[in-house]
Amino acid sequence: MFAPAATETIELPWEVSWQASLFGLDPPSVDTTFAGLQRHALDETSWVDHLPRWLGGSDQVFAELVARTAWRHRRVPMYDRMVDEPRLTWWWTEEDGPAALPLPVLAEVAAVLVERYRRPFDSIGLNFYRDGRDSVAWHGDRVRHSQADPMVVIVSVGAPRPFLLRPRGGGSSLPFLLGQGDLLVMGGAIQHDWEHSVPKVAAAGPRISITFRHGVPTHRRARSSRSRNEVGQNRWQHVPGVRVREHPAGTEAS
Repeated sequence: MFAPAATETIELPWEVSWQASLFGLDPPSVDTTFAGLQRHALDETSWVDHLPRWLGGSDQVFAELVARTAWRHRRVPMYDRMVDEPRLTWWWTEEDGPAALPLPVLAEVAAVLVERYRRPFDSIGLNFYRDGRDSVAWHGDRVRHSQADPMVVIVSVGAPRPFLLRPRGGGSSLPFLLGQGDLLVMGGAIQHDWEHSVPKVAAAGPRISITFRHGVPTHRRARSSRSRNEVGQNRWQHVPGVRVREHPAGTEAS
């Protein structure tokens, strides 16, 4: 049995600063034409679409998300102890309604993605990598357990960070440097046959990944309802003014 989760209030002992991009402070906008999009075939059944600087005004989006989002710092079991997850997170599903989104542009992005990829993107996860020490280990998103070909879309804002892909179980990795409004779409059998990670690096500015998923199982959505937003139920530490939010699809991040 794991020890009960800590529920004490914690402070955020850092200030956010990063190198702004040339057009990052423009008003937020999305390129509905997807001009310049490149598809990379990883194998016969897995692919990624990549489009740098797809989200205009990405620095403004980054700054607003940092300020407005109800960030959570999760504590997770590791061997015989609880440790801080090396990133901050937030989660939304369509049952929460548009008013619960920290920025209206997230709904606009989701609508454009639905039109392009014909998938009902109904959940949004935010992962805040504060510096080079924050990371996520090799994994495939848990939506693969309920879907044959789940599509996962990542829009990255803030400072670029390496995002790696490799065949499941090991092998040479394919790197992407994601930030400043870059779009990355993972499709086909990639969640089944490949893994991805955001590794620790010696030095990096802050980055937020905005991840769009579809088809989260109904029972997992129910577990993330507002009725569960109480400190201590889901191994979250409390940040002042922040609601507790359980990740309905597990602990995957991008």
